[in-house]
Amino acid sequence: MTLPEIEADLAAMGEPKFRARQVYEWLCRGVRDFEQMSNLPKALRDRLAANYRLYRPKVLSRQVSQIDGTIKYLWELYDGNAVETVVMSYQHGNTVCVSCQVGCRQGCAFCASTIGGLVRSLSASEILDEVLFSELDSGKKISNIVLMGIGEPLDNFDNVMRFLELVNDPLGMNIGMRHISLSTCGLIERFEELAERDLQLTLSVSLHAPDDETRSKLMPANRGRGVDALMEACRRYYERTGRRISFEYAMIDGVNDTEYHARLLARRARYVGAHVNLIPLNHVEERAFKPSTSGHMKAFIKILEDEKVNVTVRRRLGSDVDASCGQLRRKMQKQSQERQ
Repeated sequence: MTLPEIEADLAAMGEPKFRARQVYEWLCRGVRDFEQMSNLPKALRDRLAANYRLYRPKVLSRQVSQIDGTIKYLWELYDGNAVETVVMSYQHGNTVCVSCQVGCRQGCAFCASTIGGLVRSLSASEILDEVLFSELDSGKKISNIVLMGIGEPLDNFDNVMRFLELVNDPLGMNIGMRHISLSTCGLIERFEELAERDLQLTLSVSLHAPDDETRSKLMPANRGRGVDALMEACRRYYERTGRRISFEYAMIDGVNDTEYHARLLARRARYVGAHVNLIPLNHVEERAFKPSTSGHMKAFIKILEDEKVNVTVRRRLGSDVDASCGQLRRKMQKQSQERQ
């Protein structure tokens, strides 16, 4: 709940406005139950406990990379489902990668998150809990958020927008929109509504192929939309918001890493004014894809740079703790199935 919503509910109970601020501050500290709200009258704590629910996600697994300190969490939700969250440390601060759904319906061929399909979407509070409790458990102050974990943010639009409002609140975690990236596989029917909100976040489009033939094989979301329509939606978003889009591009050996793909990607990026972020593919046990060789990667980068495209290569963090989204949850599912 937002602070104004809590104020309205407590006013209906006959409580003064300052009580809502106290409740909100306790929630932002990650309290386990209403009894911990020690500066509230006992009668109010009892009324809150009778009418509202507090749930603290449980740590099912916490893996810490021995290579770079990346922390991978598997959180158990109130209904027994689980999602993954990753805390990564950079020179500019600590970034948390959060999930927005349990599973995913998008069916990307190289991703572990979509194996088994979509179970349900997360509420705004569940997404917020990933940030809050990752910070509390790790002891690392979170300064940046990427919505790039399990699930498609624009497929859970309303809850994600509410999460962004909560996490941006100066009285809450106060994480600025310019420190938040939202990744989408390209649900272009939501781009205009997102642009209208003028949130000043970074929109990252998981492109992974610049042509329809390759992209439709990798990403079913491309079917019925197409790369040309996606580029037009990206261009309109950029013109509307003034915020440069990032193209996420997983380098897959022999699939999307040829000279043809590089030159077409360069044209697409220039048309939209996009930054290209190349991602060394993380191996997924159930998938046959392999990461591009270092030679193909270097050749691909050279073409993009020669074509005057701004390109970076994402650092591989947490490679020893299954940090690619969906892998840890998938392992838990397989172990559960084997026990049955």
